Amino acid sequence: MTVDDHIVFIVDDDLRVREALGELLASHGMRAAAFASAGDYIGADKPNMPACLILDVELPDINGLDLQKQIADGDHPPIVFVTGHGDIPSSVRAIKRGAVDFLTKPFSDADLMAAIHAAIAQDREARAARAELGALRERYLELTPREREVLPLVVSGLLNKQAAAELGISEVTLEIHRRNVMQKMAAPSLADLVRIAERLAIPVTHSRRTARSRE
Repeated sequence: MTVDDHIVFIVDDDLRVREALGELLASHGMRAAAFASAGDYIGADKPNMPACLILDVELPDINGLDLQKQIADGDHPPIVFVTGHGDIPSSVRAIKRGAVDFLTKPFSDADLMAAIHAAIAQDREARAARAELGALRERYLELTPREREVLPLVVSGLLNKQAAAELGISEVTLEIHRRNVMQKMAAPSLADLVRIAERLAIPVTHSRRTARSRE
């Protein structure tokens, strides 16, 4: 991990805390950006890289737990909560909503750094998964309308003859479409194609049954 491949966002209304956390992160070779309020953080331009959000619970404009809830549907970085007024219900709410950790001040540098590293690693994996899904969606868009009809039939487990009958085409034509689907989706095997279809949430309306013959 280098200073240029990640960033840690700090949202805390206490200047001394922001400065102390910034110095700690700098001593570990980590880049940081600090904000005094949730509004400042939300309105700031943020670099597109793996990140962690160190978030105080008590902020001047909004409760940190409420902010977590508001940004839950976006691609926000994993959160590490820090607070001087921690309680069990708050920590449970935070963790249930996906927070990496909930630390009560004073906390050790080691505990904080462990949580930050875990959060950045989690965000890195999530970004890789989103990028992979985006690439799969682009491949899917390259399929012809007929190939998009073939794909769910193939991954459902129908034989070529059965899938061809469903579409009212010859088995030879079905095999051509199936081969094109495999190539365009970069699926080395049927099992890989099934996993891709699951990632794309492609509806499968058939399940290893004998299709109605149209021959």
